[in-house]
Amino acid sequence: MVAGLVILVGVAAAALLAPWLSPYDPLAQDLLARREPPSPQHPLGLDELGRDNLSRILFGARLSLRVGAFSVGAALVAGGLLGAVAGYLGGWSDNLLMSAMDTLQAIPSLLLALVVVTILGRGLDNVVYAVALAAVPIYARLLRAGVLAAKQQDHVLAARAIGARAPRLLLRHMLPACTVPLVVQAMLGVGMAILEAAGLSFLGLGVQPPAPEWGAMLGQGRGAVFAAPHIVFYPGLAIVITVLGFNLLGEGLRGVMNSRRGG
Repeated sequence: MVAGLVILVGVAAAALLAPWLSPYDPLAQDLLARREPPSPQHPLGLDELGRDNLSRILFGARLSLRVGAFSVGAALVAGGLLGAVAGYLGGWSDNLLMSAMDTLQAIPSLLLALVVVTILGRGLDNVVYAVALAAVPIYARLLRAGVLAAKQQDHVLAARAIGARAPRLLLRHMLPACTVPLVVQAMLGVGMAILEAAGLSFLGLGVQPPAPEWGAMLGQGRGAVFAAPHIVFYPGLAIVITVLGFNLLGEGLRGVMNSRRGG
């Protein structure tokens, strides 16, 4: 968990301080020096249009983290609301909502995101919507399970017996018990969201050039993978390190949660 936290603090710091850490304008081109390998002036080399790779990776951290955080936040709110309602009401409402989640979850997440982006169009906002929609069933099922378990606890039954209404029961007595599993899943979900967004951008359906997004950088440089491998190696490494950080942090939180339950 500590390793994941250190990685993510570093990535967040790089994104926040990108305007000051970047040695060059991420959009500035030098066509005469295109595909230049790493050098003291350009530690990570130049891309196929002569843009500084280091500067573009630093600014790309901003876009990748934004897509990951916003898409998971949207999926958490939408899926959590649906799951809480389904778990609390039960009966036909639960069956209907969960059937819809089953249908949504049966579609591969990247394929679903492709369909959404194709319908809505390209761009950063639509990538967020597409990735969020694919993740909604995960949070819906997680919160539904938590609400179903909490409904049978003594303090919830007591609150219902004295006349507590549904909103109060959910907000004060049921949802707090689901907080830790949701946080763990959110950490893991951000990493997956970054991967899916990078995949869409790699295919040309996500963030559009000349924006310095890691997946788009991979897509734009794939034609030079043998002639100038540094163009795709460093953006790919940035994706791997960031996703690894979120996964390590999420698994660490899960281990802490399980140990506390065991204790």
